[in-house]
Amino acid sequence: MADPFAVTNQAPPLQGVNFFTRDTALGDALRPYTGLADDPGLTRIGELAGSEEALAQALPANQNPPVLRTHDRYGNRIDEVEFHPSWHWLMERAVGFGLQAAPWTSDQPSPHLTRAAGFYVWSQVEPGHGCPISMTYAAVPALRADERLAKEWVPQLASTQYDVRRLPAATKSGVLAGMGMTEKQGGSDVRANLTTATPAGDDGEYQLNGHKWFCSAPQVDVFLVLAQAPDGLSCFVVPRVLADGNRNAFALQRLKDKLGNRSNASSEVEFHGTVGYRLGDEGAGVRTIIEMVAATRLDCVLGSAALQRRALVEAVWHTRHRSAFGDLLADKPAMQNVLADLALESEAATALGMRLAAAVDASINGNEQEAAFRRIGLPLAKFWVSKRTPFMAAEALECLGGNGFVEESGMPLLFRESPLNSIWEGSGNVNALDVLRALRRPESLEAWLLEVGAARGADERLDTAVNDVLQALADVEGAEAGARRLAARMALCLQASLLVRHSTPAVADAFVASRLANDWGGVFGTLPRTTPFGLITDRSL
Repeated sequence: MADPFAVTNQAPPLQGVNFFTRDTALGDALRPYTGLADDPGLTRIGELAGSEEALAQALPANQNPPVLRTHDRYGNRIDEVEFHPSWHWLMERAVGFGLQAAPWTSDQPSPHLTRAAGFYVWSQVEPGHGCPISMTYAAVPALRADERLAKEWVPQLASTQYDVRRLPAATKSGVLAGMGMTEKQGGSDVRANLTTATPAGDDGEYQLNGHKWFCSAPQVDVFLVLAQAPDGLSCFVVPRVLADGNRNAFALQRLKDKLGNRSNASSEVEFHGTVGYRLGDEGAGVRTIIEMVAATRLDCVLGSAALQRRALVEAVWHTRHRSAFGDLLADKPAMQNVLADLALESEAATALGMRLAAAVDASINGNEQEAAFRRIGLPLAKFWVSKRTPFMAAEALECLGGNGFVEESGMPLLFRESPLNSIWEGSGNVNALDVLRALRRPESLEAWLLEVGAARGADERLDTAVNDVLQALADVEGAEAGARRLAARMALCLQASLLVRHSTPAVADAFVASRLANDWGGVFGTLPRTTPFGLITDRSL
């Protein structure tokens, strides 16, 4: 008789796997733009990301959310947020890897693509701490609207030293950035903001009075904030500590009790005579901060692709070690279909994210065509990739059965996180409408056509889908109502074009057949039965 208390038929821990070198899809996504397949920095990130040490930090950081301390023991306002040690461990590595603003000062080739690959790999460990990392990265292009402020802040934002001390920025070894745009009455409609900014000096200093309903990462050193100046909505740089060492007026009201992203602090904040420095012209707040929004949207795509990848790997790992009804789960035809379908979704998201990061490098170097592609590609990818992630996280969790519903598996963490990037920096409707706005510029449509057209003739089904998009664009009257359908179709065409050109034929054919040729059931695991499931899934791990 077998011992009924013996632990059998359980998957071993997923550890000791290099999350970079074992990611075939990522390697294929990077290859067209740069030779990063053997990059030592990315290899180090991948090795640590898949280590027992790193994976042991994710759950504690989420199980012990940050705590707000508004006052000290004597009644003085301190407005500080305390984090679990695991949070600081994760942040120290992310900053040390240069995943925040380091690419903006790098003289290495393809710094933003390299950083994108690192951010994607490291985000698979724990996604919440990516928020301040992402905002620090995104703050730099906005700060460059003012040469003096950029000179003051960018070098320290780009530092690879994680310094949590509450000191004037000039005395720290490194700083991090956040943002505050939305308010109770406006949400995404930031022009409805009521926070006021009153000039207080000749050097661009203002006093801010009002609130922010969502202030991301309130523990960081500096924020980009929108407020109503005398000549309209403007952007301001708001430090937590002033140059004289005094704390700026930054009253944290409460931390948000969120569905996911629980390791990270999101807050409500009030400004009472808070010092801010105007960034850009008065009345040009949206135009000034739009570059920060664009950069964070890229990280929404990368972060969602990372969640997809981690969910896929967990599903493949579990089913290759778990037996049911006489065979390994991964050998069952129905499960093979599901795993291959999940792999297609993940690979397509990865390919599109890396393509957009390559466009960042090219546009910074003056390539106007790549800048136009980035302009339309970002809202397309943000809409589609982040929208697909909750479906994928749920399906991958189901592959683990009841084990996946238990917190210790890490799958609930992924599932709770999965809707966030579809909300952050513009919900689905906002991004779909941004696609329509981008299409008003002829160069945007031309850039999209050039990208998908690079695969023209390779697959008739893709060519037909592109023609369908062009026909849909003729429906001017129904454009807004059909914005989501159009954005989804355009994003799928982009993904298909990339896979046709840069992935294996089996992956490209299965993706086009399922996503573009109407031979897909709309749920994962409904690929044509002739699909080479094993070949596609083997690329995952």
